[in-house]
Amino acid sequence: MARPTRFEHFRWLGDKRNQRVHDLDRATDACDIDELMASEQFAAFGPDMLPEARNRSYRPCRHCVSAPVDA
Repeated sequence: MARPTRFEHFRWLGDKRNQRVHDLDRATDACDIDELMASEQFAAFGPDMLPEARNRSYRPCRHCVSAPVDA
């Protein structure tokens, strides 16, 4: 899976449909990032950090976000 061009400088990508956050550095085919981009229901975070995504009530994706990741 290639990183979406629009997010080449971002690591964390949120799915607004299910409030999941994906780690683009570790995304797998199961994350289906291409389908998420096609849906246009995504969000970037500023600052681009997992704690910011959690602050916005996004839950980590079980496929690409391992437990203790804080950056």
